[in-house]
Amino acid sequence: MNPQEKFYWLMGGVAVLLAVASLVGWLLQRGAAHRGGSGVIDNLNARIRAWWVMVAVIAACFLLGKTATVVLFAIASGFALREFVTLTPTRPGDHLPLVVCFYILLPVQYWLISDGWYNLFAIFLPVYGFLLLPVLTAVSGDTELFLERVTKLQWGVMITVYCISYAPALLLVDVPGYSGQNLLLMIYLLLVVQISDVLQYVFGKLFGKRKIAPHVSPSKTVEGFIGGGLSAVGIGTALWWVTPFTPLQACGMAAVIVIAGFLGGLALSAVKRSLGAKDWGSMIEGHGGMLDRLDSVSFAAPVFFHLTRYFFEL
Repeated sequence: MNPQEKFYWLMGGVAVLLAVASLVGWLLQRGAAHRGGSGVIDNLNARIRAWWVMVAVIAACFLLGKTATVVLFAIASGFALREFVTLTPTRPGDHLPLVVCFYILLPVQYWLISDGWYNLFAIFLPVYGFLLLPVLTAVSGDTELFLERVTKLQWGVMITVYCISYAPALLLVDVPGYSGQNLLLMIYLLLVVQISDVLQYVFGKLFGKRKIAPHVSPSKTVEGFIGGGLSAVGIGTALWWVTPFTPLQACGMAAVIVIAGFLGGLALSAVKRSLGAKDWGSMIEGHGGMLDRLDSVSFAAPVFFHLTRYFFEL
């Protein structure tokens, strides 16, 4: 099966699942309307509608190719960084570092991916960006809460730009016998991450009793994590045919994606709570902001990239 056929089968399957989910959501909403409505069902239907849009965007990336994919993730990182900065108080002395983050560090990071320059892509932000930001802040002469302000900005750039950029960086991995199919590998990562998030939410609502970290993320439960996580691993295993992995390897990789994604969502939920916010933004109906949708990806993408590159690349 060639990459195009794999893509059409994969997207066709996702479309069928979304169609079934839309029908179930519509039936549940009709039933809830007679009982005065349900916020949970409304939120679920909003998530399903947003998923249709996100799947359409992913499909467009595959059809338009590598450049469009890199540009899309660069835009997504820009929105995510903006949300992070909006919730993080800044001072006039932070304006120059912020300009450099948005208009130099972010586009250069994604240009390095587009250009295939892995050696510099991997260290550009963690080394040179990390060192540059405190210098730019110091130049302003504003030392009020200096360490706290610089740390927040460094952390924001690493999460929203560097870590998320590892998703399109999968296009750089050279796996024997898998030439021309790297976009499918990226779609595999995104599908497993997002399906895990959705199923953990559903299992948590249906069966959740024991909260994992009630003061950090009240919606995350042991039952939701186990039920949704195992289901996502099962789906990731069943999708082995779009990857360079065997079914057993796909099972292991899907498990790593699920665990890393869960930890990313938990860590960034703690950041939100510390800032007194429920969501990073309101850009995506039913999902909050861009970073609410990419928090799991920010942790899962680097781990998945390095495991794939270490164990499967030439």
